[in-house]
Amino acid sequence: MGPTGTHAENAGHTANAGAAENSANVGAAAPGPPLAGCVALVTGASGGIGAATALALAREGAALALVARRAERLAELTDTIRARGGSCAAITADLRDGARARRSVAEAAERFGRLDVLVNNAGYVAMGALEEVGPEDLDRMVDLNLTAVLHLSRAALPHLLRAAEHGPRGVADLVAVSSVAGRVPRRGNSVYSATKHAVCAFSEALRQEVTGRGVRVGVVEPGLTSTEMATGAGLAAARGMAQESWLRAEDIARALTFMVTQPPHAAINEIMVRPTAQEH
Repeated sequence: MGPTGTHAENAGHTANAGAAENSANVGAAAPGPPLAGCVALVTGASGGIGAATALALAREGAALALVARRAERLAELTDTIRARGGSCAAITADLRDGARARRSVAEAAERFGRLDVLVNNAGYVAMGALEEVGPEDLDRMVDLNLTAVLHLSRAALPHLLRAAEHGPRGVADLVAVSSVAGRVPRRGNSVYSATKHAVCAFSEALRQEVTGRGVRVGVVEPGLTSTEMATGAGLAAARGMAQESWLRAEDIARALTFMVTQPPHAAINEIMVRPTAQEH
């Protein structure tokens, strides 16, 4: 057969292959959200970064167990997520009580039958040099920023390991919301910096302990972020930076969601997010 016939024959094969591929694509189901079939527990979910993270994870298909002290605020967020078609449960708990923190994990696992993502977000900040921080504020920072993280992580780990082995993604995620202060301590927030530095150290050690078992451990370290907690702590006056230029809670939620929606072979272990105008 001459060149013309050969070209025509090849073109025919190409057209037929293309038609078959297009037909297959039309019939194929669109991929679902990356966290479909997964359950995420988010602490400190009644406002700020926690609430923004809950909404972001719900958009990615996760069912949510929301933990915080403020029941009314939790109920509002739960209603919002359900109105958007999501699945959600509210768990009212003061995480300074270690036993209650552990029970909140058990309640989430019992409610949904599994746990794939833990977001340790609940925290507290009181500005001041060590001599200025009262004993109650000191205890509260240590209890919420560090001790609660340890209790929650220990309680959640068996569930996360099972999810990694049997779940739809083949991995599970344990994320702590730390702070730039945990990496770059500054005068005037020594106690807060110490608690957040400890969270970073704990997270890295835990990452090494569970490497090869399917649980990814990550830390998100926000800089100045416009939240109710930061405003109440007087951070704007302490840092001398206009609050209009601070990060929004949604910025941190976006970074955290990026971390937990990576493919199973990829683990992002640390993300630091600062406002463009923040020096330290």
